[in-house]
Amino acid sequence: MTEVVAALIWKDDRFLICQRPPHKARGLLWEFVGGKVEKGETKADALIRECKEELDIPIEVGEVFTEVTHIYSDITVHLTLFYARILKGTPKMLEHMDMQWILPEEIPFYKFCPADVEILEKIQKECGTA
Repeated sequence: MTEVVAALIWKDDRFLICQRPPHKARGLLWEFVGGKVEKGETKADALIRECKEELDIPIEVGEVFTEVTHIYSDITVHLTLFYARILKGTPKMLEHMDMQWILPEEIPFYKFCPADVEILEKIQKECGTA
């Protein structure tokens, strides 16, 4: 099983989502910023590194929002989604095709990675108007 971390970053009442590049697995689907935990890293360290590599932003990692395990045809992931806060700067698209700040009620307008579906339902239930 592959350990993956991701960031739930809020700006007012919107949260950040990113669109995967077309050449990667699950290309053009939307996701939370993050990635694989490398050997010797803590989950928090991995998330800090991924946010720097993908968006060029320093973050502060907060509490765990939720965890899910998802089986894809090519990989099984255990995804831990942390609350995170941008310490300074503005996210830049260094790896993704697009990024958006969306309201919880806008979730249905985007096609997300399957591993994120359960997480998005929780966001709608706990943070949105749904």
